Amino acid sequence: MNYKLKVTIPVVVCGGAVLAYYLIRRFTLPPLDSRVDGKAAAMVDAATIEKLEAGFSKLQASDSKSLLKKYLTKEVFDALKNKKTSFGSTLLDCIQSGVENLDSGVGIYAPDAEAYTVFADLFDPIIEDYHNGFKKTDKHPAKNWGDVETLGNLDPAGEFVVSTRVRCGRSMEGYPFNPCLTEAQYKEMEEKVASTLSGLEGELKGTFYPLTGMSKETQQQLIDDHFLFKEGDRFLQAANACRFWPSGRGIYHNENKTFLVWCNEEDHLRLISMQMGGDLKQVYKRLVTAVNDIEKRIPFSHDDRLGFLTFCPTNLGTTVRASVHIKLPKLAADKAKLEEIASKYHLQVRGTRGEHTEAEGGVYDISNKRRMGLTEYDAVKEMYDGIAELIKIEKTL
Repeated sequence: MNYKLKVTIPVVVCGGAVLAYYLIRRFTLPPLDSRVDGKAAAMVDAATIEKLEAGFSKLQASDSKSLLKKYLTKEVFDALKNKKTSFGSTLLDCIQSGVENLDSGVGIYAPDAEAYTVFADLFDPIIEDYHNGFKKTDKHPAKNWGDVETLGNLDPAGEFVVSTRVRCGRSMEGYPFNPCLTEAQYKEMEEKVASTLSGLEGELKGTFYPLTGMSKETQQQLIDDHFLFKEGDRFLQAANACRFWPSGRGIYHNENKTFLVWCNEEDHLRLISMQMGGDLKQVYKRLVTAVNDIEKRIPFSHDDRLGFLTFCPTNLGTTVRASVHIKLPKLAADKAKLEEIASKYHLQVRGTRGEHTEAEGGVYDISNKRRMGLTEYDAVKEMYDGIAELIKIEKTL
């Protein structure tokens, strides 16, 4: 993976470390697995160590069920607390959201791509646990969207599926993740994204709306369409993912409002295809067309072992999340049964408005859980098969 960093003039503060006054230059980082192990970087400052020790103590004393607590043992903590990436990120940058929000399911973020290597003793077991046994010796398969024609409409009669959505995340090569970005980098990225998307044609042709300077009318329309993303939730806020808001953030959608791009929300890019009803084939096909077009114009961060790199380790690999909003009133009455079937098909059940929300009017957001160690097509097919089974069971109850 080549990192071509245009480094900015202002001082950058990330993880308490100052990356000072670089000249504008370009340099190339070697592949993730051959990069720094943290020893070469300057020692972590005393104030950060103090915060780390306090955070670790708080985590250990809690009844948190997070993967962070499960795998951040004293041995791992001591091995990693003095390490830094070349961007200046420390263990504190990785774990502070999970320490502040003890109800986190995972509790860890990667402030930059190197963090996956420098703090591998913590990331690797969490990745293995979340991604269904993806071991540190495993390698994510090459990108493969498969044959889109083999998918169909999950609910032709429109009885159960309210809407269908498939999205993927991408990080732009040459830039760290949110906590380490400068305001100038945010703006530069937004300009690149807006310029690239302006070249989309046909069904994908649309308009880019920067969040900065957005009119009240446009803002209200995007809210009404449920397109406007807000400044991050408490989990992202604690991970320092919302700095310089709303600089560099923007939204693109096509004229039919079935294709959407979020610029610099949680990840650099979120590409989303969606529509009412259960026609997964049409939704998936649109996303594949869009991603193939965009990646010809923007180089994305990719690692041979981990796949496409993202801020949250749950999205690594394919980064694909295929989901439906679905009404399952009978199964919903027996939540344990619903979760049991969902688990069998590697599905994740969320509230109507996503993670950490409730199901409104009996409508659930159900998606594939696995994104790593399988192809893009297989990730979507798991959701397809699982939802088909849930509908079949709902009909028999």
